[in-house]
Amino acid sequence: MSESIHGHAVLHMMLDQAEAYTRQSLCAAIVERFGREARFHTCSAEGMDAAALVDFLADKGKFVAANSGFNTTPKHICAHDEH
Repeated sequence: MSESIHGHAVLHMMLDQAEAYTRQSLCAAIVERFGREARFHTCSAEGMDAAALVDFLADKGKFVAANSGFNTTPKHICAHDEH
């Protein structure tokens, strides 16, 4: 199995792209960037696929409304070691 990717990598990708996402478009962007088989972890969860990560981040309040969808802000990315 490949190495797990921290959820912060997705939040940083969202900031870099500076566009509004829907749940579906964010899942597609994650798969395009990291691959269909990529698995993700955070401070409190692991083994998530793209859809599970999007649900997790939404539940944690990491998204903010933007245009006709959502994005994130730097303040929603906790500052700790990502390993």
